[in-house]
Amino acid sequence: MARTPARRKAWVIAVANQKGGVAKTTSVASLGAAMAERGLRVLLVDLDPQACLTFSLGFDPEDVEGSIHQVLTGATALADVVITTDDGVDLVPATIELATAEQLLMTRTGREQILKSALAPVLTSYDVVLLDCPPTLGILTTVALTAAQGVLIPLQCETLSHRGVGQLLDTVHDVKKITNRRLTVIGVLPTLFDARTSHSKLVLERIGADYGVPVVEPPIPKSVRFAEAPAVGRSILVTARSSKGAAAYREVADRLLLERGLLEPATADA
Repeated sequence: MARTPARRKAWVIAVANQKGGVAKTTSVASLGAAMAERGLRVLLVDLDPQACLTFSLGFDPEDVEGSIHQVLTGATALADVVITTDDGVDLVPATIELATAEQLLMTRTGREQILKSALAPVLTSYDVVLLDCPPTLGILTTVALTAAQGVLIPLQCETLSHRGVGQLLDTVHDVKKITNRRLTVIGVLPTLFDARTSHSKLVLERIGADYGVPVVEPPIPKSVRFAEAPAVGRSILVTARSSKGAAAYREVADRLLLERGLLEPATADA
């Protein structure tokens, strides 16, 4: 009897930057929606105690029945807290309870592997898993980097954001050496880019040269449309489908999927 071919496991991407305000959550929501538009099965995991991703996708963190906090503390399976969003992606929500998780995890043996183990049973149900990391380099970010195969770094095109990349890359190096040898840096994603200013252009030019990491293009333009989208609980791909920001995220998503072999070139050109 012929064997049924095994389903490929999801590509797990940690979207991380310890600096807030760099459009990290916006990037997770928008890239997830763009990948879902291509017909992929996408899971988003909110690892930020502020629960911005959960709120941005139309859910009140105070009303969700289960969250990533229960998963990380071993109270429930990850599959039991997944909810479906109107943007065509699945979501593991966060609540303010997650703020206590770092303290609880400090005493757990093998804490770095907790999220990786929790994700394992659902990896064949998805093509891509995007992990929205908190704006810190603490335990939750380490847990995400240990579970991921690649890390994408949203970076606001300004000098202060630029300087923080080195700290994150040091953390990635430590995680790769100790808990996750397969972890790779997918690249830096320039966000809040203002093509009218020479400063934004200069920061963009220096990123790759200074840190030796790929720059994922096109840069995501600064736009008020991004601030408007969370108010209605949808991504910019829905609220402003024809905007430059939505187009940029679609192009970035296609580039990532093509490089991973999850999208055919003919499809991307369509």
